[in-house]
Amino acid sequence: MDAGSVSFSPAPKSQSRDQILHRKSSRENLDRFIPNRSAMDFDYAHYMLTQSKKGKENPIASSPAKEAYRKQLADSLNMNRTRILAFRNKPPTPTDAVQSEWSSVQQQAKPVKARRYIPQTSERTLDAPDILDDYYLNLLDWGSSNVLAIALGNTVYLWDAADGNTSELVTVDDEVGPVTSVKWAPDGRHISVGLNNSQVQLWDSTSNKLLRTLRECHQSRVGSMDWNNHILTTGGMDGRIVNNDIRIRAHIVETYSGHHQEVCGLKWSASGQQLASGGNDNLLHIWDRSVASVNSPTQWLHRLEDHTAAVKALAWCPFQGNLLASGGGGGDKCIKFWNTHTGACLNSVDTGSQVCALLWNQNERELLSSHGFTQNQLTLWKYPSMVKMAELTGHTSRVLFMAQSPDGCTVATAAGDETLRFWNVFGSPEVAAKATRKAIPEPFANVNRIR
Repeated sequence: MDAGSVSFSPAPKSQSRDQILHRKSSRENLDRFIPNRSAMDFDYAHYMLTQSKKGKENPIASSPAKEAYRKQLADSLNMNRTRILAFRNKPPTPTDAVQSEWSSVQQQAKPVKARRYIPQTSERTLDAPDILDDYYLNLLDWGSSNVLAIALGNTVYLWDAADGNTSELVTVDDEVGPVTSVKWAPDGRHISVGLNNSQVQLWDSTSNKLLRTLRECHQSRVGSMDWNNHILTTGGMDGRIVNNDIRIRAHIVETYSGHHQEVCGLKWSASGQQLASGGNDNLLHIWDRSVASVNSPTQWLHRLEDHTAAVKALAWCPFQGNLLASGGGGGDKCIKFWNTHTGACLNSVDTGSQVCALLWNQNERELLSSHGFTQNQLTLWKYPSMVKMAELTGHTSRVLFMAQSPDGCTVATAAGDETLRFWNVFGSPEVAAKATRKAIPEPFANVNRIR
């Protein structure tokens, strides 16, 4: 084929060029680097460059009414924009109705919890003459039937919180007294009374009758006690801890060996599986009921030696079964928190004064501690941050004993100043009832009664 037969047609090139120009001029095919001029407000831009400066550089005095009208007109015509070259295509702004509706939804989703009012003074003060100013004893307890028991010298008194009446339960002879500990049974009717001569008496508070006397448990005074259903656990100055089954004649069923000085703190966990004991030997022991021995002294599950003074204050956490709080005496001044499954110390807080007693709030994550020198105060802590929420003063001597009302709201304190004070530190009963609306059986409904 020769060169003359080869021809190039210009038509395809011209058509392709037209198609390209058509695509470039089309609104649907704009290059992303070229602004869409049709969407720009050139009239407003011209106004901003020429007229708007007159009012800013040379302000003209006008009446407030005219100025308000000018501002409203500018808002209506969208003349208050600050940018000169601005696009018309603005996203719609939400209406006030939508905003208010969304605000109300947010408020419903995140309600603001009102801060609880904590009274700074006691709501009631009673005389407590002849109360022993002894750190190692436990002379105050509040039963499930709403009756408070307090030991004053050789006498145990009962104060009925429902009507405010006071009665005498028992006065012991000087040969066996003074009374060194009191503890209500779970049923709120029977009460154990520890004595200076190593004996323990069991009383029926409704009939004021002595049911039985437990002997040969200890060799010296019984300063601490706690109940676990029908088991009464006692701790003595001899360092012994004894489980007494009060249903049977041979009441000593288990003994715990570990302390070599006076046992001043005893507390069973809510499950009844673990027992915490504190002593004047600065030791804290955790015992497990599953390994308790009848024939030989039971060995501890954990032996905790972190405190540097006597350990009397003990409190099991109501919302975490394996969490225990313990407080040390004047040479320690610390509140420590323990994982009783592992024996690990979770936190330690220096309170600056002797820790005499500890109580958990049943409805909030709070802990109350009572102290000795120098302020003799009650301190309410937020858990787990341990931020001080309140410090309550009024006692003029160390606050050795604390007890909590059955509804968990009121705290009774007794001190060496021979006064008994009542504090509404954990809230009102109405608030507590709202916080615990779940179906809860009557307290100790399944507990076997004393026979």
